Amino acid sequence: MKRRGLFLLVVCALLLAVGPAVAREPVPVEEINPGFIYIGPVGDGGWTYMQEMGRLKVDQEFPGLKGTIVESVPEGPAVVPVLEKLIRQNKSKLIFACSFGYMDFVIDVAKKYPDVTFMHVSGYKRAENVGTLFGRMYQPRYLSGLVAGSMSKSGNIGYVAAHPIPEVIRMINAFTLGVRKVNPEATVKVVWLFSWFDPGKEKEAAKALIDSGCDVLGMHADTGAVAQACEEAGVYVVGYNNDMSKYAPKMHLTAPIWNWEKFFGPIVKQVHEGTWKSEAIWWGLKEGAVGLAPFGSAVPEEVKKLVADEHSRIVSGEWDVFTGPIKDQESVIQVKEGQRMTDDEVWSMGWFVEGVLGTIPK
Repeated sequence: MKRRGLFLLVVCALLLAVGPAVAREPVPVEEINPGFIYIGPVGDGGWTYMQEMGRLKVDQEFPGLKGTIVESVPEGPAVVPVLEKLIRQNKSKLIFACSFGYMDFVIDVAKKYPDVTFMHVSGYKRAENVGTLFGRMYQPRYLSGLVAGSMSKSGNIGYVAAHPIPEVIRMINAFTLGVRKVNPEATVKVVWLFSWFDPGKEKEAAKALIDSGCDVLGMHADTGAVAQACEEAGVYVVGYNNDMSKYAPKMHLTAPIWNWEKFFGPIVKQVHEGTWKSEAIWWGLKEGAVGLAPFGSAVPEEVKKLVADEHSRIVSGEWDVFTGPIKDQESVIQVKEGQRMTDDEVWSMGWFVEGVLGTIPK
């Protein structure tokens, strides 16, 4: 596999020793007081909105549970006083830090509070009282790529991408593999936002891709702005996070979506029962942690059947998305035929597959 600086950095972090599991005391439901730290507002219509929907479902599942949220917390040191406040004032025994850029600060704060359980979303660093969770979103990304590739007449597909980190890179790659399975000569042009939440920038990026000739857009951003731009331009769109058809009633094809309650609920239960241990949770289609939004009316039945067949192959374990042969942008084989990338390789992916137009900024 191709190695780059980003890959090496992530792999080194993945190898951090967590140490042996230590038994934790059960916590009464009414004393857990889970805290949820969000990168955006709950009204973003995407990433944070779906996390809040998951939290509300878990509150209903556990009578007496009282979750507390803090919205629009920037990635970086600004999360530290939020963590401290949740622990000292809210008496939180469980905290979900719901964005990649909180990672190092969660690790640091966790050292001071060994009796508090921390779960970091999308990160890779763990400790005795810090676990990580994420979904195999690359699986429904691939399925949505099948739809996008089938619906593109020009073979020019655009992708509005947030940050150039492995999480986003593997999603672009999975989407592109789906696109090119049904449309082998198609390309996916990437525009970077360098932001998770910026509706104005998201919409402008979408318009730029449309102006360049793209007739279907994918996205990795937190709001419905890309979908709105596509609806206005009459261009098909594959949303993300949530069913974004309300932003593009005519042009929305489908969307890879999150079901956060599938993560939050079991973790609350473990903390309550005293069975929680530090681990890397990475669940996918099989567990129902991720999925696809309903298809738009424009999607033909034969495309729906193809998606259903590929979905079944993934869930059964017969096949997964990053199984060779896979070439990189230079048409060099990086995954041999029949070989399946390891989880570590997929998690730390730092290169683009063949068919992606764009570069990965350092």
